[in-house]
Amino acid sequence: MIAHLRGKLISKHPGQAIVEAAGVGYDVVISVPTFTELPATGAEVALHVHTHVREDALALYGFIRNEEKRLFERLISVSGVGPKLAMTILSGMPSAAEIVGAIRSSDVGRLTKIPGVGKKTAERLALELKDKLDAFGAAPAKAAAGTPLEEDVLSALMNLGYQRPTAERAVAAAAANGGKSSSFDALFRQALASLSK
Repeated sequence: MIAHLRGKLISKHPGQAIVEAAGVGYDVVISVPTFTELPATGAEVALHVHTHVREDALALYGFIRNEEKRLFERLISVSGVGPKLAMTILSGMPSAAEIVGAIRSSDVGRLTKIPGVGKKTAERLALELKDKLDAFGAAPAKAAAGTPLEEDVLSALMNLGYQRPTAERAVAAAAANGGKSSSFDALFRQALASLSK
């Protein structure tokens, strides 16, 4: 199975990119958020890939961010949600974090604004995924807190109910105490410890 693809970006359109790797052009289905982050045509690009195999087809779904790929794989685990609808869902909101937030808060109204998502599908998404998205940030970050790791920890703290400024200070303090080179768990625990003092 193809899990990662690095090569020259031959062409790009919303919904599709063609990446040439080792002389082979791979036709990859992409979401709108991935499309907006792609480099210029002719540049090198690296995509996280989900290979979807059916009896009559083999399709590649590509994502700039691994978090988006993981969310896609969670979405297609829901009964009645295929890869096509999952890509529509990923393209239906500005970020994966907003989709996660809508699912975790069972915001059926917001989910049904996505084309192709009816009330029953939205309810099924909320029911089946609500407790399976703990690894994802639920609120979109308005300003960068620093490294992607620090952003993840900040998002996790906000999910626990801490206000953004308070959470940012805790993450900054934890990172200053040698947390920059540590794992998510270590940095998260340090930040949480400083908040409980």
